[in-house]
Amino acid sequence: MLRAVGRLLHVDDDERLTQYRRFVSGGGTVAVDELSERERRSLRMLLASMVTSAAVASVPEALGALWSHGQVRSELCEVLDALGDQIDHLQPMLGAHANVPLHVHARYTRIEIQAAMNDGTSLRPPRWDSGVKWLPRERTDVFAFTLDKTSGDFSPTTRYQDYAISPELIHWESQSITSLASPTGQRYLSQQRDETSVLLFARLRSDHRAFWFLGPATYVRHEGERPIAITWRLEHRLPADLYTTFAAAVA
Repeated sequence: MLRAVGRLLHVDDDERLTQYRRFVSGGGTVAVDELSERERRSLRMLLASMVTSAAVASVPEALGALWSHGQVRSELCEVLDALGDQIDHLQPMLGAHANVPLHVHARYTRIEIQAAMNDGTSLRPPRWDSGVKWLPRERTDVFAFTLDKTSGDFSPTTRYQDYAISPELIHWESQSITSLASPTGQRYLSQQRDETSVLLFARLRSDHRAFWFLGPATYVRHEGERPIAITWRLEHRLPADLYTTFAAAVA
């Protein structure tokens, strides 16, 4: 668990820093049943990142395990205090997802994304290896993609053309098996009509643990199929530094 502290070095928004400190410091453990839905998801984000034992299956069990190790909590508090200096973007909340503790232009691991979106019923979210995930309870498609595909284990069929066209537009390609007529393809193209949500996450390289949260996006246009090339419009413009970095990654 002490080694797991290093998995949180990407944390860069005030809500996580504040809530994570609250969960591991003070005079005693928090009462899980008294937390709001948003707070419970924040707690699961932390604990699923820290506690990897298959024997610990619930949030209360994981919280008890963490609180039994004072040295780990002390180390974690010191790290969280230091991480406040790396907040360098305005980070809007998700207006249409009041219970989801994610902030646009902050960074998150897959486990944090899944926990924030209430994926699964146990402490650890289900395994997620692909770049797409449909969460029916949230009526949300989550896309997590890597910009620079020159490194890592990308085969010719998975080197999708994902990049920022402008600070407001993202070019993204579906999985190579997705046709226009498939239920998945139809859900993507009918996103606005059916009032489903699309959330975009991007990282520069495959060896980066955390993804930048680009925020909600809406369908603009598409072409082709298997894969379908879709242009999405971001609800929040990319900051200039992120847009420049993203453009350089695929140049």
